[in-house]
Parts: sequence; C-alpha cells; structure tokens
Amino acid sequence: MENTVNGLTISEKILSRAAGMQVRAGDIAICTPDLAMGTDGSIPMALDYLERMRPGDSTPSLPQRLVFALDHYGQISGQKALSLQARARAYAVEHNIHLYDEAEGIGHQLILESGAARPGLLMVGADSHSTSYGAVNAFATGIGSSDLAGVLLCGQLWLKVPETISVILHGALRAEVSAKDVALFLARLYGADGASYRTLEFSGPGVAQLDMDDRIVLSNMSVELGAKAGIFPFDEVTRSWLQERTDVQYDPVIADDNACYSSVLELDLGAVVPQLALPHRVDNVIDADQVPYTAVDMVYLGTCTGGRVKDYQEALTVLQEGGGIAKGVRVVVTPASERVRAELDRSGMLAAFSALGAEIQAPGCGSCCGTCGTIPASGEKVISTANRNFKGRMGNAAASIYLASPRVCAMAAVRGGVGTKSEGKQ
Repeated sequence: MENTVNGLTISEKILSRAAGMQVRAGDIAICTPDLAMGTDGSIPMALDYLERMRPGDSTPSLPQRLVFALDHYGQISGQKALSLQARARAYAVEHNIHLYDEAEGIGHQLILESGAARPGLLMVGADSHSTSYGAVNAFATGIGSSDLAGVLLCGQLWLKVPETISVILHGALRAEVSAKDVALFLARLYGADGASYRTLEFSGPGVAQLDMDDRIVLSNMSVELGAKAGIFPFDEVTRSWLQERTDVQYDPVIADDNACYSSVLELDLGAVVPQLALPHRVDNVIDADQVPYTAVDMVYLGTCTGGRVKDYQEALTVLQEGGGIAKGVRVVVTPASERVRAELDRSGMLAAFSALGAEIQAPGCGSCCGTCGTIPASGEKVISTANRNFKGRMGNAAASIYLASPRVCAMAAVRGGVGTKSEGKQ
C-alpha cells in the first residue's frame, strides 16, 4: 500500500524535537526553548507576572538558557524607564543570566554575532523581531511578557505549530537592490497579515545568492507579514557564518521532499526593484521611483533591520557619490551593536559619516522604538532603514515615517527627499 503521509517542514521538525514528540501544523506543542530572550521593555512585566504566578519566589528555571538585552532604553528615556532597566539588570546579576547591557547593541544582533543562534534550535524572545534568528536555520519567534514569565517559571511554553508557506527564490538581486526591497515587496504582496501565524520557509537556487545579512533582514521582517517565523535552509553560507562565531555543535534541519505547505510562492529576485513603504503602514508599498517627490527632514540609518556594516557601506557609497547630505536633512547613524560600531570606526566609515555631517549615536534600538535616541518633531518626515512605520513608532505620532533600503535612504539624504527629482540635490 502506497504511503500517503506527508513529510515534515523545517518548523515541524524543530518543534517536534523541542516538544519531544512528533507534531504537525495545527498541533499544540509544549516546548522547551533552547534560548529565551527578554529586553528592558519586556522583562519587568514578565517579572510582575512571575510574582503573581509564584509569590515570593522569583527564581528562574533554566537560567542558562536565558539572555537579557537592555537595548530599548537609554539615558534620555527618563527615570521611570531607567528604573525598569535597573530592575532587569539586577535580576540578571542575581540569577546569573547572560546580560547585554545598555549601549552594547540590539539583542537580536548580539545573539546572532555571538553564535548563540544555531541551526535546529527553538529560540523565542519577548520582542517581535526575534524572528531574525531564523536566518541561521532556527525556529525563532516573538512571545509576550506573560509567555516569558512562563519560561521563567517552568522553562517551557506552548506553541501552536504553524502552517508553512514555501517561498522559492530564483535568480539574484540587481546591483541597486537589497534584501530590504525584497522584504518590502513581500509585504506589498501579502499585506501586513497575509502570512498570519505561518512560517515563511525560504528555499530555491536564489537563496545561495543571499549573504547572511540579507537573510537576517528577510527573517526579521517576516513578522511584518504576520508570520510566526521566517526560516532559511542550512547551506555553505550558514556554515561559513557559524564557523567564524562558534565551535558549538549543531544539527541542520532540512524539510522533507514531500513536506506539506499551505501555499507556494516563486519569486525572481532579479525582478525586484527598489521599494518604499509610505506612512503609516509597512504594507503601503510602491516602487521607490514612482512616489511623487516629497522632502524629508531626517534619514535614519540603523535598527536590527538596517544597522549592520554592509548597510552602512551601501549608504555611505551613495552619500559620497551623490555629493553629500542635502541642506536641512538630518542623518542619524545608530549601529546595531558595539562590534558594528567598532568595525565602522576601524574602517574609517564612522569618520566619513561624521565628515559628511551625520550624527553618530550609541549602539542599540535608538530612534526605532521611540523610547530612546532622536525623536522626530511633529510634522517631520523621516525615511528609515527600520522595519515599522505606524504612527508613533519613533516616539511622535505627528511625524511620518517612510521605510526603505540603506541605498534608498541615503539617496533621499542626497536629494533632500524621497521620489524622483530631476533638478537633483538642493
């Protein structure tokens, strides 16, 4: 008799291992995560929940699997925010939890840099862009503070196993196109909830043309389509990346040939052109050269989506070749980590940005979440390499945020605005 049982997707395989039993899409899996991350914005609330669940005993289960990142607040965030940060720091020190302190960088970037994100792991974080770790063949997803409290309590959490959308990539990106353009194109195609509670499983010959920075962007922004996770296959790019960062053994996960997918999308990377998300939705996307010229006040280069060395290389090239920053435009550079900042400094790029008039800020989330860094004034228009642009995202609901690649953002700085402008820089 012919075997008609479907094989397993990458998500189903990783969650089956974490649950200690085979699970498939739609099942509820009680899982033990390999790593759980909290931020200064989510840890204090998780500790409040923990106190209600187990009064008088705040001892965490499996502290060796916890990582705390104090990346959302800074010295300008106010005393209340700093006190929350201090509480998270004190808890980490008391219970020997790995801590990334303020100004070390964004937790997602630090976890990836350290080699803590590895193939086959179940990784969760009390921050929605924890999906970033899927770039290295892990199942990674964001959770709420109450879920983090549950992990602190018992070292486990439950997940509904997501269905999977197969995204098959072909071809290669054009020279002027980046992974951010692909992410925005997917948001344009699917909408902000078109992949709701599904995994985007990337595959196909085009994957080999994407470096790890590209993959991180696509995994990171999978959540902007409503996805639970965004996972890449293991290949030589993954192997090379990990070899430079960890000597810990890992087990790559490959989807079965007969795995069951809820849908399949085939995408030619070479057909993607620079994209621009208009205020105030990440899926309000058009071709960048189709928007009517609009002046911008601030260009933001940073975040867990666009704050790595490659992003700054691309932006700096555009700024230098374009003749510098237009009068009246403020360019803010916030590296994703101290390691990124140090490399920018060592290479001379940091000095080059400064010479052009850009403002260099300490590593971290910065302006992206609106709780630290530069807050745009009312009525100002910002173009950013970040991943979200809803009202108030950068701390002021009266500002307007556009999203684009580092190249498009830098070109806006040169021209003084977004869109085509025949007369050139002001």
